[in-house]
Amino acid sequence: MTPHNPTHGTDSGPGAGGSGLVDFAVDLTSQEVLRRAQVMEALGADWDPVEVLQGEEAAYALLYSGLDSEQQRLYDDLVAAGVLPDRGHGRAAH
Repeated sequence: MTPHNPTHGTDSGPGAGGSGLVDFAVDLTSQEVLRRAQVMEALGADWDPVEVLQGEEAAYALLYSGLDSEQQRLYDDLVAAGVLPDRGHGRAAH
């Protein structure tokens, strides 16, 4: 018995005489537009990105406030090393 070979014989299909590979392309543009629309719908009409960012900054300010001297030293070291962004709240920013 001979093995199945799609390029063998008189087959005139996509794999005839070639590598057997077929061009395949998918345009995901419509799916991406739909996904973005669904995200915006889930966020709601009253979603305010500026307010969200301000809330995040306030949370970080609270998180890094009231550090004792050892915590402040570690915070400053992490900012200096580029691990944490310089938010202007510790000695590293001064």
